[in-house]
Amino acid sequence: MGFSQWLSLTFIFHAFLSLPISLEPSLSPEVLPQMPVNFLELAKRPEVFDWMVRIRRKIHENPELGFQEFETSKLIRAELDQMGIPYKYPVAETGVVGYIGTGSPPFVAIRADMDALAMQESVEWEHKSKVPGKMHACGHDAHVTMLLGAAKILQDHRHEIQGTVVLVFQPGEEGHGGAKKMLDDGVLENVDAIFGIHVSASHPIGAVASRPGPLLAGSGFFEAVISGKGGHAAIPQHTIDPILAASNVIVSLQHLVSREADPLDSQVVTVAKFQGGGAFNVIPDSVTIGGTFRAFSKESFIHLRQRIEEVITKQASVQRCNATVTFNNNDQPFYPVTVNNKDLHVHFQKVAGDILGTQNVLEMQPLMGSEDFSFFTEVIPGYFFFLGMKNETQGRFESGHSPYFRVNEDALPYGAALHASLATTYIQEKQSKPNPPKGSSHDEL
Repeated sequence: MGFSQWLSLTFIFHAFLSLPISLEPSLSPEVLPQMPVNFLELAKRPEVFDWMVRIRRKIHENPELGFQEFETSKLIRAELDQMGIPYKYPVAETGVVGYIGTGSPPFVAIRADMDALAMQESVEWEHKSKVPGKMHACGHDAHVTMLLGAAKILQDHRHEIQGTVVLVFQPGEEGHGGAKKMLDDGVLENVDAIFGIHVSASHPIGAVASRPGPLLAGSGFFEAVISGKGGHAAIPQHTIDPILAASNVIVSLQHLVSREADPLDSQVVTVAKFQGGGAFNVIPDSVTIGGTFRAFSKESFIHLRQRIEEVITKQASVQRCNATVTFNNNDQPFYPVTVNNKDLHVHFQKVAGDILGTQNVLEMQPLMGSEDFSFFTEVIPGYFFFLGMKNETQGRFESGHSPYFRVNEDALPYGAALHASLATTYIQEKQSKPNPPKGSSHDEL
């Protein structure tokens, strides 16, 4: 059975057997454009806000790493069941994909990542992580909650959605490339565009920030084993010192950006791992180093990868050592550049401006961080933006991947309303415009 047939049957079955019947009359075409503006008010209602806070805290207490989000997925499915929203599970092992609307085109997706990080939480509060060594330190618990909040709003207005909103709950964003696995499972089949949110401690509550074109860098990892000949530190002439070789390699790698890269083409090479030796008076047989490299174009990224391998192997040979270099594997794929579609940027500015006020829609500079949302934007038009949560009266909010990371829960209604608004207005605009010719929908890097 094809995807479209399956989806149509799912919606028909669910409409007759599961969905509650709405007693609200269909809204007139004049009222439809005002619908998203009211979503923020709906999301701020105490019953909706308190519900989102409970969900977020429950997820935060039980963090799960990439492709291990079984309880998180179970919670999502339970909430979707309660709302009467049909979904597909499992997708990419633990992912969930829900559907709201007619089950027919246009299709637009809104996405949240689900996984936590392998780190110990240092914030002491009532809902601290209950799992030692695991923590939601990047806001994915808030992302899931906001998408569920959007689902609640959209489901209450499902009869006014003349298309289909696809809810993408994605596993394994933190280095595992879960978005790529979801693509391989056909998540974006028939989908015209996708939106993603990330909370930000750098921007104030009630504000959003993004930009058209490249937003986040492409990234990769490398690891090198530099082998020599160990021996006593007092007689180095009888050894081939891999620590000295590794030290020269690290210095030379820093020259790739400072001496070879165009200053206007942002690139990064960072060595963050150095393992070798276990005694102060013994030169080891080998040393392992590793790190990350990032760039904003495919050409620069590929060139950087090639030069990293050349520098490591050749600089090691200068010191009479051998070196083997490995890069990302299937479990940790290279992340492409996250590129925001220019037409969706215009759409985002209008929708966010209507909801938050144009003064709260900020344009930001590109960041060297990376996101596997980039796999989606390689295939269809996509748009990724940051949702502010900074509030000076609530103390300092640390950036992501800090053991002191906190989420300002006052941001939850903003994220839910923006998700719902971006999706519904996209469907409205898509219906009012003719389909563009094939090949014109994706920004090239």
